[in-house]
Amino acid sequence: MLELAGVGRRPLFPDHSRFAVPGLLAAFLDGLLFESLMSYGANLALSHIVGFLAAATLHYWFISRPRLLYDLAGYSRWTELGRFLVICVLALSVRGGLLAVLIQAWDIPPAAAILPAIAATAVMLYLGSVFYVIPSGNALPSPEADWRIASFGIIAFVILLRLIYIGVAQLIPDEAYYWNYAQHMDLSFYDHPPMVAWLIWLGTSIFGNSEFGVRVGAFLCGLITMGYLFALTRNLYDSATGIRAVLLLAILPFFFATGALMTTDAPLVAAWAATLYYLEQALIAQRERAWLGVGIAFGLGILSKYTLGLVGIAALVFVIIDPVARRWLRHPYPYLAVLLALLLFSPVIIWNMEHGWMSILFQSGRVRGVGDDEFGLFELILHFAVLLTPTGLLAAALVLLPGTRQNNSVSICRRRLFIMVFTGVPLAIFLILSIFDTQRFHWTGPLWLMALPAMASMMGKMRNFSGNPTIADRVMAAWRPTILACLVCYAIALHYLVLGFPGIPYQGIYKGFPEHYFWRQATMGIEQIVEDTRRQTGQEPIVVGMSKWSVASIVTFYNRGKPMEIRSRNIFGDSGAMYDLWYPSESPTTRPVILVGMWQDNLECVRDSIEIGKMLANPDPVRQLAITENGKSLRGVYYRIAHGYLGKEYRQISPKCAEEKHT
Repeated sequence: MLELAGVGRRPLFPDHSRFAVPGLLAAFLDGLLFESLMSYGANLALSHIVGFLAAATLHYWFISRPRLLYDLAGYSRWTELGRFLVICVLALSVRGGLLAVLIQAWDIPPAAAILPAIAATAVMLYLGSVFYVIPSGNALPSPEADWRIASFGIIAFVILLRLIYIGVAQLIPDEAYYWNYAQHMDLSFYDHPPMVAWLIWLGTSIFGNSEFGVRVGAFLCGLITMGYLFALTRNLYDSATGIRAVLLLAILPFFFATGALMTTDAPLVAAWAATLYYLEQALIAQRERAWLGVGIAFGLGILSKYTLGLVGIAALVFVIIDPVARRWLRHPYPYLAVLLALLLFSPVIIWNMEHGWMSILFQSGRVRGVGDDEFGLFELILHFAVLLTPTGLLAAALVLLPGTRQNNSVSICRRRLFIMVFTGVPLAIFLILSIFDTQRFHWTGPLWLMALPAMASMMGKMRNFSGNPTIADRVMAAWRPTILACLVCYAIALHYLVLGFPGIPYQGIYKGFPEHYFWRQATMGIEQIVEDTRRQTGQEPIVVGMSKWSVASIVTFYNRGKPMEIRSRNIFGDSGAMYDLWYPSESPTTRPVILVGMWQDNLECVRDSIEIGKMLANPDPVRQLAITENGKSLRGVYYRIAHGYLGKEYRQISPKCAEEKHT
């Protein structure tokens, strides 16, 4: 399956019939243990993991036992075992996700769902053993062939992993907020352009209001990004480098996430890649018709997120610097591309004209950063390492920093300038802004798209094995363990999110994780509180999500019981983003009000040290509801019940809130 350790092509087992009987025995043992544990009340995660481990152990015993003598120098049994464990982790993740899809999403009984899961396990273990685990005496392939084999396997695995898990992993609050966009369809929105809402509306129209329906647009955007990046890299270098660039796109953390999570970054990255491709065709290949693609891609991109405007600035810089590209200033095609982009962007312009330019003003206020006026350069560099991995950051630095180049032909120099400008200009803007304010960690992610072709080209070069290795040699050597580490981390994390692991808790691992996840189960608990309050008072409660938009949006999405009337914290005078427009005010009422939040202080104070309790009638103290499933603690959710809402005119500054804010 994978070819990360320098093992060359090899045929499938010539004596594969010898593995048929052991394979059947392993499958039988797997299914037997799974059914036995499920019948005794074990949960799905424990049952399938125990069955898998037994089958994998038997499989490894059969493939390893006959090979007592290793004919490949330097290849030990420990190396073989380590590789097999990697394959096991990847296979376990695919198997767990497949079981979750079949049982949780499609309501197939576990006894039937385990059969295709066992089949998938057998295929992955077999192919992984053939192409990655068992040593071959064949000659080592060239770096080009080596990376090509690895790339195809890894890209296919990442696509499969995304496809399986996007429908079973619960939404994060951001995705639910954008889903709420689609429930209030408009030409644009307060904090973002409308593309994310359009994609979610299309996906949910076909697949329903489900996780898969929300995220299928992100999955397709990830495939579009792969296609355009491959085409761009092939034009700049060659097809082999293009495959490696797509490999980096699939494996680096930021781009892995944008292909699975339905946020504004998903269509932004796809449009960014498309815009770069058409700009290369127009500015480097000098093709007039490419400007049509530039206009369409750029227009769709700024309909996704205003950040794509940085590509427009970089294009202007390139045209000014490059003498060949400067000729386009005398032709109508670039100006027609600008007009086409503005035409596509017109819904946002119209919406802003109708709403006092509130979106433009809001985003222009965020240009500097998050607003803390702190020096954020070092934090920004740390974000780079998270988005790209340390290896990726070093590789990007190597391809961007000036150095000695042997080939200085005009075409090579223009290609290098294209990469430097379209990566360097957006990067320089963020670096300058970070001196004055902190930047959000994901804002810089798309700008690294233009560096991926050069990074992929460096990956395919021969390493220097004589003398002292250079920094570039060390970075190239680090790619293999980095890619393996990323694959294993993604596989473990996704399985943990959906099925968990026996004995490993959700709470206490990482502060903030459970509070932003498990909202499906938390909403069921909130629905029960609402039902109890409804029964006790005889009135319909109002549920208020005590965050800007996160809680109200995610509870609305997972409200599968009797529909609840849900509002956001803007009823207490704090910001609610689009909730300020959807539900701009709430009249005083004697109906019960149930406040729901991630943290206790969210239910006591809002910004400007305003005490919430002063605007409520007879509020109860804040309580915590423990959320469990199958006896396992998932998270807690805070709630507070009041017997009415008095209105914003009762807002008062509280010394207690001011003290807590200062602390």
